[in-house]
Amino acid sequence: MMCYAPYNPVPWLQNGVAMTVYTALWGRRYWQSTTQHPEPPYHKTVLNGAQGVPIFSWLAIPENPRGTIIGTYGITGELEHEWFLRLLGRKAYAQGYAVLLFDWRAHGKTAELSPTLTSDGLYEGEDFVRITAAAAAMGCPGKFWFVGFSLGGQLALWALKAAADFARSDEDLGIKYKDIGGGVVICPSLDSLRSLSYLVKDPVGRYLEAGIVRKLKQLAWRIHDTHPGSLDPAAIKRANSIWAFDHELVIERLGFSSVDAYYKASSALQVLPQIEKPTLIIYAADDPFFHPEIIPDLQAACKSNSSLDLILTRYGGHIGYLSSKKDQRHIEDPDPWWAWNRTLQWLEKQA
Repeated sequence: MMCYAPYNPVPWLQNGVAMTVYTALWGRRYWQSTTQHPEPPYHKTVLNGAQGVPIFSWLAIPENPRGTIIGTYGITGELEHEWFLRLLGRKAYAQGYAVLLFDWRAHGKTAELSPTLTSDGLYEGEDFVRITAAAAAMGCPGKFWFVGFSLGGQLALWALKAAADFARSDEDLGIKYKDIGGGVVICPSLDSLRSLSYLVKDPVGRYLEAGIVRKLKQLAWRIHDTHPGSLDPAAIKRANSIWAFDHELVIERLGFSSVDAYYKASSALQVLPQIEKPTLIIYAADDPFFHPEIIPDLQAACKSNSSLDLILTRYGGHIGYLSSKKDQRHIEDPDPWWAWNRTLQWLEKQA
């Protein structure tokens, strides 16, 4: 099923770069004042993911929970500073959901617990499922919903595939496939190979990439300092692009001969036909991080798989979707966070 949402930002934000940059800067400063909901009473814990990798997590369970949201963020970050993810936590908990947010591999406190690097979904999908089983043992109820944005959206899509793979295996995780509700992804990375080559062709794109690379190198140095001998400092110094980061630090450990092969193997676009659970994809046509030619492939994949609901908008940027006061009144949203409000409305319909 495909549908087009009536998202119409103010004229000066009808540009993907402007929307992306403005929302990131404005949201980081003002997000707490946009919601009346307090921070959930998170219990900070460590759960085991694939290969026994420890995953640092925040867990909050309300009285009589109606289900559980398992979520993480994008290419860089850590829970303490991931305001957009924490917004979801507040809104979802207020609506009665148990919430489990986590630092994924090589991020935040998880990076302090293990030197294991990222795999862009190849192992993070299993991480999602295993920490979901651990959350269930701690009292979180089904249905379980996998949520992520940007590269975290790619991880959540891999998690839905991993859940189906576990259902066909002999391993008993303590949860059943019927306990998995589905997923929601906002501006998910779907094809890194095409998108990265597209991003660096444009001066603005190169500027956006440079910001990501600075944070990736910070993550790498954090792992290097916390786990002496785990990463080659010379390789970290050479990692001056996203492609170079994966070339220098990631692919050899995962057994790939090239970055291109790694990106092809971890692409989430190939996962879409294999998803069997209801999944909402929110995607903006003006997202400056992703190649526009991916959109027809995304539309075709969603059209051929009835489990996928696509909200494709003309505007929105990359994890932007900021609504004006006028638009909030018109669509009766409680705050400017259009994408999270569509997420929770969609989850309500699934219930």
